[in-house]
Amino acid sequence: MNEPLLQLDLPGIRKLKSGKVREVFDLGDRLLFVATDRISAFDCIMPNGIPRKGEVLTQISYFWFDQMASFQPNHLLSKPNDSLPILLQPYAAQLAGRCMIVKKAQPLAIECVVRGYLAGSGWKEYQERQTVCGIKLPAGLKESSELPEPIFTPATKAESGHDENISFEEASKLVGSDIAEKARSASMKIYKFAREYARQRGIIIADTKFEFGLFDDELLLIDEVLTPDSSRFWPADQYQPGRSQPSFDKQFVRDYLETLDWDKTPPAPKLPPEVVEKSQAKYLDAYHRLTGQLLG
Repeated sequence: MNEPLLQLDLPGIRKLKSGKVREVFDLGDRLLFVATDRISAFDCIMPNGIPRKGEVLTQISYFWFDQMASFQPNHLLSKPNDSLPILLQPYAAQLAGRCMIVKKAQPLAIECVVRGYLAGSGWKEYQERQTVCGIKLPAGLKESSELPEPIFTPATKAESGHDENISFEEASKLVGSDIAEKARSASMKIYKFAREYARQRGIIIADTKFEFGLFDDELLLIDEVLTPDSSRFWPADQYQPGRSQPSFDKQFVRDYLETLDWDKTPPAPKLPPEVVEKSQAKYLDAYHRLTGQLLG
């Protein structure tokens, strides 16, 4: 239970991709997504993981996909409690709670980022130019200020290194103007829905990143959605503009790493037990607050 899953191979099943967190396997006409317990920060994967983190990411994603199924199609073919196909049953213990079977959508070549608050790289840019990703904002905003309206700030996808913020016009050139418009509209609708829902449960979703893909010419929400890894989650009862905020996401790990004499290039330092334990508690707390349930 408390040993993190850091690597996963399924003999006889072809692995298509190993990302910072996810392993993607080919099931023929479908894909198997498995969220490991790896954690990355500053584009480096830490040598030790956060036990059960992959379960939290998967179960939160299942939760949101279900909440939004009435207005946003997604790539899911499985439900949280479905029994595994026969070929996966030998690996049931490793896959429990952390896998999803999905359609083979063709991912868009952009990340769809929505920002509702001024934080991270957006705050740095605002201080220099009063803009975020080139979008002009009112004067006088503070760090962590809520924006007058959420903004859509697409980015390129980087296999390694940082994603780069791009303009909507550049995004349109990459994926086509019609698809870019649909992705922007869907992203804003999802974010506004989720922000309202989470706020009632004590969580501010400051910003988030969505992935979309095309399947039979339909735009689907894919990958993970509105998790502590793809979003900035803040506890609403501690929110105070003018400073950085406590968080439910991996910002806690980043803050710890900033105290070290580390140049943010591999190899990354091992996280001490207390940082691992506190990080795990934050992930589990986010799941509990959003769903009203404890992770089984």
